[in-house]
Amino acid sequence: MNSVLSTSFPVSATDQVFFIVGPTASGKSELSAEVARRCGAEIVSADAFQIYRGLPLLTAQPDGATLRKVPHHLIAAVPLTEEMSAEKFRELALTAMEKIHQRGKLAIVVGGSGLYLKALTHGLAPLPAVDPGLRAELNALSLDELYARLLAVDSLGAEKIDRRNKRRLVRALEIFVQTKMPASAQRKQWEQSSPHVRGAFVFRERAELNCRIDRRVEEMFRADVANEVARVGPLSTTAAKTLGIEQIRLLLAGKISSAECVATIQQATRRYAKRQLTWYRRQPNFEPLNLSLLKDHAAAVDWILQKVALLPPR
Repeated sequence: MNSVLSTSFPVSATDQVFFIVGPTASGKSELSAEVARRCGAEIVSADAFQIYRGLPLLTAQPDGATLRKVPHHLIAAVPLTEEMSAEKFRELALTAMEKIHQRGKLAIVVGGSGLYLKALTHGLAPLPAVDPGLRAELNALSLDELYARLLAVDSLGAEKIDRRNKRRLVRALEIFVQTKMPASAQRKQWEQSSPHVRGAFVFRERAELNCRIDRRVEEMFRADVANEVARVGPLSTTAAKTLGIEQIRLLLAGKISSAECVATIQQATRRYAKRQLTWYRRQPNFEPLNLSLLKDHAAAVDWILQKVALLPPR
């Protein structure tokens, strides 16, 4: 079995942690930096792509002015050649949070990567180690074959996995073959509320969010994100899943036009944001805050600070 971390978030730590979560392009980075500045906190990023070093434009890492407001952790922290996982992220995040607590400060966890956040708040179930032979056998199958096999043994899990995500399909089948139990059943505790976790789920009306996404992608290209991608070397399999990598490499190879590249990335990002919204609306620990209904940025900061003030004293 893999080495297993605690299956729940350390209760003592939650007294000094506040979560700000939400979809991409919702404005979490600027909002959380101002909240942290006002209450003397430090930020721990929970973004699966911003953790990588070398693609600041493509991963929409906070700009220099935002980063200078307060200390940020787990942004541009690992090389693009390194494989990441929920378990590895959890280890890094808990280490960063412990150091923040030792300084007598509040940690604000900010991000949109549901798997990473859930691993942090609910822990990780004990799962079997990778069997190289079994993985090679499964990787040789097509997406349709993998999905059909998973549907036959774990219909609930199959419904929740993107059938185009080969890595997740393979892992779900590995878990079933090695444990004789569906992966969905082994992660059942993830459906339960974690009463010690507190935070805000920030979002915007769909039309506004889509406009912000489209504008961000256009700004990336004006800032020469294509050249940024052209400069990177080998990528780990997890880094290679960064939104936009595949499309920009097609552009660089002359296989699609700039307009096609921009439009495809915009569409993929909107779909990603939709999945994030669906996921966060099912999480009971995060109080929703519709930024589209507030008069300005300051009102959102004040609202979150009121929630932070309800945390037990440090």
